[in-house]
Amino acid sequence: MKQLKSIALALVVALGTLTASAQTTKKVDVAKSKITWVGKKVTGQHDGTITLKDGALVFKGKKLAGGNFTVDMTTINTTDLEGKGKASLDGHLKADDFFGVEKFPTSKLVFKTIGTKSNNTYAITADLTIKEITHPITFDIVVDKNVATAKLMVDRTKYDIKYASVGFGAVADKAINDEFELNVNLAF
Repeated sequence: MKQLKSIALALVVALGTLTASAQTTKKVDVAKSKITWVGKKVTGQHDGTITLKDGALVFKGKKLAGGNFTVDMTTINTTDLEGKGKASLDGHLKADDFFGVEKFPTSKLVFKTIGTKSNNTYAITADLTIKEITHPITFDIVVDKNVATAKLMVDRTKYDIKYASVGFGAVADKAINDEFELNVNLAF
């Protein structure tokens, strides 16, 4: 009887350990998720949206353990302009000067390392691929219930997007900042 209790206790402990270390993949609801962008220049800024094609967050127990995402670059949309100005900027952002969406219709982000900063805030190092060029990027992500939020600052020149960059010959008053901002709100 004593041996049976010991075996039962060992089984309960083993199952508890397996459950705590089990990984769960939660698919991102792309219809409820949102990515906004801000691009700044000397004379102002523009903002807009871009659509997530697919994505998933991986959890080990309740802790974030991974993630991967694909963005549909063909959905670049300027929201602060209307009419011809909007059509012109949307077209230019999709052209080869910027994201070349005909040749490169998607971009990808894959988490590589995850550090815990607090109960629901994580420091992420990920590989970001734009125009088939991959570089590491770091940012914080906050996970609360079924929502994750992050702000990423992306240096476009690392991805061969050099149009109107001061470092690549743009005249100062026509220059566009090398970094653009992505604000990500993921529902899963």
